[in-house]
Amino acid sequence: MEAFLTAFDALPEGASDGRFEGRRYILSKSLHAGGASQKLVARAVDGTDYISLNLYRLRGGRALLRPCEMPERKVCDFVLGLVRDQ
Repeated sequence: MEAFLTAFDALPEGASDGRFEGRRYILSKSLHAGGASQKLVARAVDGTDYISLNLYRLRGGRALLRPCEMPERKVCDFVLGLVRDQ
């Protein structure tokens, strides 16, 4: 989870883009409740994939990952493997 959080925190708030497994994605990262809740939505430009997750920052430095209707492994692989366009 630590590597995931490091990669997730490196993503900028707002819109950005990048590549994962040969596909280009448009991303949107938003903060809610003063940063206690974060949302990431990513769509493949070619329309073949969609990623959506909520991340909750709990007391004591813990984090709770809640993918939206997809396996946790899928969102973790995406965040860890994403290469942002410069």
